[in-house]
Amino acid sequence: MKQTTVVQHVQEQEKKFLGATGELASLMNEILAGAKIISLELNKAGIGGDILGATGTRNVHGEAVQKLDDLANSTFLSIISKSGTVCAITSEEMENPVIVPPEQAGKYIFMMDPLDGSSNIDVNVSTGTIFSIYRKKSPGDKVTDQDLLQKGADQVAAGYVVYGSSTMLVYSSGHGVHGFTLDPSLGDFILSHPDIRIPEQGNIYSVNEGNTENWGDKQKKFISYLKEKDRASGRPYKARYIGSFVSDFHRNLLKGGIFMYPSDAKNPSGKLRFEFEAGPMAFIVENAGGRASTGSERILDITPTDIHQCVPLYIGSRFDVEAAEEFLRN
Repeated sequence: MKQTTVVQHVQEQEKKFLGATGELASLMNEILAGAKIISLELNKAGIGGDILGATGTRNVHGEAVQKLDDLANSTFLSIISKSGTVCAITSEEMENPVIVPPEQAGKYIFMMDPLDGSSNIDVNVSTGTIFSIYRKKSPGDKVTDQDLLQKGADQVAAGYVVYGSSTMLVYSSGHGVHGFTLDPSLGDFILSHPDIRIPEQGNIYSVNEGNTENWGDKQKKFISYLKEKDRASGRPYKARYIGSFVSDFHRNLLKGGIFMYPSDAKNPSGKLRFEFEAGPMAFIVENAGGRASTGSERILDITPTDIHQCVPLYIGSRFDVEAAEEFLRN
């Protein structure tokens, strides 16, 4: 049986759909190199030196920075900035973008959440890396807001790596969603989940119900609806919430369901970052047949006004997200 690697798959996608420049495959190869390093470090967490716990600093969002946050961010930054494929890198962990010197720059903008769910590392819960790739739009060497603040639908590719019982990459370049599992014996990611399609309706809901008191009445009513018994509509739904967005999203992508991080009294604009979390995951879920919404607006229709802009998020199976939108409308 022929085994297909990520780079081979991206090269094939480039030839079919993107014009075979090879630059996207080259960038993906650098992403994989960073993911392998992070995977190894996470597997050693607890026995491999002083890499667990917080650094004592906070990021631009006011969140405690974990030591492995710093490691993941610096690893991807170092590798990808030298790849010759990108002209700018933005990260959830950095207030400002890193601009690559013109003589070393490529045509892509790379955006990342280097280690999603990092607060769960100390208790051995799955974490992940989320990334998004845009093409530079502005003319000349200078990187402008036209490049850094693009509409979600303009993504060239997006993906995530989940570091769990196995390390797995899931990506889309706009033509299907494909999953690759890291084979430790080969040191390479092998195609294991071709053409992933999310079920149109699931029976799982994922939300932090510890925030219930901060929710609006419509959100509370929707959760109550999901808990009601009604065999015809497949209710009640099962509650599954890990608190690591990549892990919750990955399970629901394969099994069906809805993940929610709504706006609330504490976070009226939501808490998840458009460029680093909501945007790339929306690109993936839509290419798998699902839906992603703020509750009133399609995520991929949003053009952000700030690199660190937050949005409410309802994402997953199409019918489940549409049901949430209906409750929020009414």
